[in-house]
Amino acid sequence: MSTTPNRPSAVPSHLDRRGFLAAAAVSAAGAAGASGRAPSVSAGLPLPSPRPLAPGDDHRGPCVIASGNGRQTVQLAFDLMAKGGRPVECCVRGVKLVEDDPNDMSVGYGGLPNEDGVIQLDAACMDGPLHKAGSVGCIENIKNPASVALEVLRRTDHVMLVGEGATRFAVRMGFKEEDLHTEKSRNAWKRWRANLNDGDKWLDQDQIINFPEPWRQSDRGIGSIEPLAQARGTGGGRSTQQGGGLSSPPNDHISFDPFGNPHTYGTIHCSATNADQDVGCCTTTSGLSWKLPGRVGDSPLIGAGLYCDNAVGSAGATGRGESVIQTLGSFWIVEAMANGMSPTEACLAACKRIVDRTREPRMFNENKRPRFSVTFYAVRKDGAYGTASILKGGHAAVCVGEGAVRVNSEFLYE
Repeated sequence: MSTTPNRPSAVPSHLDRRGFLAAAAVSAAGAAGASGRAPSVSAGLPLPSPRPLAPGDDHRGPCVIASGNGRQTVQLAFDLMAKGGRPVECCVRGVKLVEDDPNDMSVGYGGLPNEDGVIQLDAACMDGPLHKAGSVGCIENIKNPASVALEVLRRTDHVMLVGEGATRFAVRMGFKEEDLHTEKSRNAWKRWRANLNDGDKWLDQDQIINFPEPWRQSDRGIGSIEPLAQARGTGGGRSTQQGGGLSSPPNDHISFDPFGNPHTYGTIHCSATNADQDVGCCTTTSGLSWKLPGRVGDSPLIGAGLYCDNAVGSAGATGRGESVIQTLGSFWIVEAMANGMSPTEACLAACKRIVDRTREPRMFNENKRPRFSVTFYAVRKDGAYGTASILKGGHAAVCVGEGAVRVNSEFLYE
């Protein structure tokens, strides 16, 4: 099968107007910029030409930014920081509100399960002053994985615990095991399973990637792929009835298929900087709905779903996790800010970088527009903030001390 990418050959029109340029290098003076940090390993990052300030680029002072489902999160985190709370802990406390909310089907309690009907949660947090992180992946029966990740950071010499080990650690730390399904999430899984619709995570037969014969037939066992019908199991065919009774929670990455089954990339991210210009961040998720059991997305991976550097700032992501993982999106944004980009410019450039590096034709429609989206959020240590999405429609929640507000993300494609 050809792997020639069916992707845009040019930058989208409204980015043309902003004049994204590829720079060979960044001067030491320019790189020191807002952060005062010397040029890093990313000194050849593409830089946009000067453009009008986006909302947040000119802000200075304490700031909390989160994904669009985090208005209560940013308000609580900001209030706790004002009382002296450490940014990372304030972010974790803030996202707990969403983890506890049964109506948000992307995070924690009531999150959408994997294809076996099991809710597996991922979360991570990172502390800027210590440059230390904690993370859990595929944890089950624990409502607040971000709080568990914080305990990994605080109490262990590890960064990441997964699966049964993560659950056992949580129980030792005093977290209660409980059923995370709501009636709504359980019924959604039952309806999805009965329909066996196109929302499952198995590639169609004509989308399977076949590498050259020597690799495919090597003694590593690669290439023996069971027939699609067997891989997907049996479930009685597709229903022609519309599902009902589900409403979309306040999340930018949830949609419904023709059968009424919800689909979400999950996730809430939160980044913060305080009056002392210390930073911290947190990301938590129930992950991609109907995912293969054991799938881990970008959220618990340091450098992918979140990253912070106390000399520069913090960033995080929601949306298609696989794309973020394969470009180390959050790390890249922080490095871009270190090299002189504003938070908004860095988020936009990271989105463009994902599109440029997406090579599978199935990821684009007939108009060469991506079929998926990612939204990035970033805050510089001095309080400048920004957000951008691949597709129009992303949002962020921001608090700078005057109440939480909803901010539209800049974007690449209408």
